[in-house]
Amino acid sequence: MIIRKRLAAGMCGLLAALAVGLLPGSAIADEPDAKPSPKVELVLDVSGSMRARDIDGQSRMSAAKQAFNEVLDAVPHEVQLGIRTLGANYPGEDRKRGCKDTTQLYPVGPLDRTEAKTAVATLAPTGWTPIGPALQGAAADLKGGDATRRIVLITDGEDTCAPLDPCEVARDIASQGIHLTVDTLGLLPDAKTRKQLTCIAEATGGTYTSVQHTSELRNRVHQLVDRAAHPVVTPVATKGAQQCEGAPKLTPGLYSDREKFAEHRWYRVDVRPGQELRASVSVAADRAVNNDYGVLLRASTVHGREIVRGSEAGSGRTDVISSGLRYPKASADASDGADEPAAETVCLQVSNSFSAPASVKTTPGLPVELTVDLVDAPHDAADPAAFGLGRGWWLLGALVLTGLVAGLLWGWISRWRISVWRTN
Repeated sequence: MIIRKRLAAGMCGLLAALAVGLLPGSAIADEPDAKPSPKVELVLDVSGSMRARDIDGQSRMSAAKQAFNEVLDAVPHEVQLGIRTLGANYPGEDRKRGCKDTTQLYPVGPLDRTEAKTAVATLAPTGWTPIGPALQGAAADLKGGDATRRIVLITDGEDTCAPLDPCEVARDIASQGIHLTVDTLGLLPDAKTRKQLTCIAEATGGTYTSVQHTSELRNRVHQLVDRAAHPVVTPVATKGAQQCEGAPKLTPGLYSDREKFAEHRWYRVDVRPGQELRASVSVAADRAVNNDYGVLLRASTVHGREIVRGSEAGSGRTDVISSGLRYPKASADASDGADEPAAETVCLQVSNSFSAPASVKTTPGLPVELTVDLVDAPHDAADPAAFGLGRGWWLLGALVLTGLVAGLLWGWISRWRISVWRTN
């Protein structure tokens, strides 16, 4: 009887496992992906000027194709990539037709490297340079969803389809609030092209890069595609106070501020028992400054008692100086039914010792970047901050005790030597 029950239970379990295995994935887990796939569209100028042979002994078009092939081989699998061209199809003189010459060469989506390379290989320098219409088309290609979206524009000249100003098109894209960034790359650009591409990039929070060689083009495009897959954290603007009381309360994240020369600024962070505060600060010299400067990052209680500090000094060899600190707070013994232990407010002081010649403007202040993180405190921490050696009285007590023991030992040895000498 027992054997039969066990067999029946085993059969039920086997049937249940088979049923689960046969169910579609959507029936097992309906949870959506935690992070939508980033979207990137490469917009390539294929106008007649791309025939010029002045990049590493080959034409600009050949350099672009070579760079594209190498970039396509390295695109992260999570990136949905598309390619759009401008000036690739109409070779005539009709301005109206030439300024509509922009086409999506490869649709935005999962990348088929062979298909994308084949499409790029068919391109030949042809017509006009309708940058404005191409940006409008690329924005439509990337429309929809909450994923990171980025347009990478590669061109060797300014737009030839005025009065539609590409800079105005970029501003219009930015005003839509769709978080679409346009990065621009100029192939051997002249002053007008450089000015226009810089304006396009700045309007959407993107970057402009001047390209002189094939390797530069390849590396920069690859960097921008990779940046879409791993977006850079944008610092949150904050403003430190002149004292801890009333200072802004910071949560884990990256913050930016400006600090006057030789100024002290304060911020607050709540640290719960069992957490470790990790903070770092960087101050940049964005103008001419005197040699010999430093930065101090200091953590203290709301009553002014220092907990731990980090400091760094410089001598004019670098434009940025940084320092950091760690403060682990021991876990509190929680009794049954007791309330959760309250967090400790830690005051973070950022100070600098920069100075400048009299001819240098001191306003606005120097750029400050502050990083705050809260992690689980180590159980058996072995760093000085965990032992409290960063607190001055611990270190002072250890030194006093060591000196006392050494003095007693030396005195006993001296008396013993004197007694032996007298005996002999």
